[in-house]
Amino acid sequence: MSALDDMDRRILRALQKVGRMSNADLAEKVNLSASACHRRVQRLETEGFIKDYVALLDARKLGLPTTVFVEITLTGQADEVLEAFETAVKRVPEILECHLMAGTADYILKIVAEDTDDFARIHRQYLARLPHVRQMQSSFALRTVFRTTALPV
Repeated sequence: MSALDDMDRRILRALQKVGRMSNADLAEKVNLSASACHRRVQRLETEGFIKDYVALLDARKLGLPTTVFVEITLTGQADEVLEAFETAVKRVPEILECHLMAGTADYILKIVAEDTDDFARIHRQYLARLPHVRQMQSSFALRTVFRTTALPV
């Protein structure tokens, strides 16, 4: 895998802001010829620096304005316990993120819901049935102050 140079970083920063930008617009934005820009983007994709292109949806407009963070403590740390939990949690459509943690909780989940009643449904239907859960603590986000998907490159 090759190292990123300044031009690669400029391309990545631009694509993180506007992923649907045409190659011609991207090339102009980073001050590079269209063919050279296209080759660099292809290399960045091939080498895995660019994983995918996605549409970022507005949760509020989709009726999912409530964000809940759930701390999960499991009954143990054996590989089979972690694998069973991770397999099950991937099946819950409202879970946007799941992170294995160091600290007091084993995992933290980021969940979207319509409201508290909808979260209660998610809890009954999915969370309460996750394997090997010893303890669960939920915290509701009151307001999102800042959100980005852009990495500092």
